[in-house]
Amino acid sequence: MTTIKTCEFVSPKHPDKLCDYIADVLLDSYMAVDPKSRVAIEIMGGHNNISVSGEVTSKAKVNVENIIKSILGEKYNVKIYLSLQSPSISRGVDSGGAGDQGIMIGYAAGETKNFMPLEYELARNLCGKIYKQFPFDGKTQVTVENGKIKTVVASFQKISSAELEKLVRELIKAEEYLINPTGEWEMGGLDADSGLSGRKIVIDNYGPEIGIGGGSFSGKDWTKVDRSGAYMARRIAVDLLKKRGAKSVKTKLAYAIGKKEPVMAVAELDGKEEKIKGYDLSPKGIYEFLNLGEIKFRKTASWGHFGREFPWG
Repeated sequence: MTTIKTCEFVSPKHPDKLCDYIADVLLDSYMAVDPKSRVAIEIMGGHNNISVSGEVTSKAKVNVENIIKSILGEKYNVKIYLSLQSPSISRGVDSGGAGDQGIMIGYAAGETKNFMPLEYELARNLCGKIYKQFPFDGKTQVTVENGKIKTVVASFQKISSAELEKLVRELIKAEEYLINPTGEWEMGGLDADSGLSGRKIVIDNYGPEIGIGGGSFSGKDWTKVDRSGAYMARRIAVDLLKKRGAKSVKTKLAYAIGKKEPVMAVAELDGKEEKIKGYDLSPKGIYEFLNLGEIKFRKTASWGHFGREFPWG
């Protein structure tokens, strides 16, 4: 039986990832002054314009425009549309409940050292190694057939196709290479295209082979279980993989807004489902268990949220 899997990855200078980074820098800025801040920020930008929308309730006074210009440059026109968190949401969160309803998926597999899908790790590692030498907008994509690397795609700004191909061939062995398929390109990032935070949620998770709950991460504080619940789901998957010796573990959590405990908490070990036990799955419990108060969330905005040196694995 033939198994073919493909995954892509993008560099931190990709327009969407720049927006994720801005969202998380703003989140960190609020949380640093007021750890009880409630933050849900979305960033959209491109062509010298940045729009900031969302809800923030915080004692911190953050100069949003100055922070964005310190990241992108003075040429950007910043428009800010922020309001306080809805009182209806606040009531549920203040009592310790989840900040929204939603489903979170966690995953771990023994096919790589950090328990991530092979095709994901190949695409991420390749993108990272190219970016170290050419820190610009770029993308990679790797196709694996029956565990063997079949096709590698790489497109990076401000590098000749010949130079990029030479580097890629040194970094990864494949049957086929597609390098800058539409030609070399000088203009990239937010100068060439629009960006939106929360758009690269498949890359933020485990790649296209693993289902995701649908919620984005960047710009959201820990009371939003879209983020904290997904982190906890990954931690449980890694824990179970190690303890039980499974080949793969998929975890599923689901919450109702304002409720502390999940309405669903199950794990699939090599396809066999069981209930998750032994964890405090309330938002506060997750916050304490994963030590989220010590996390600089801007570090999660680039290079994916899982399979790295974070408490959730």
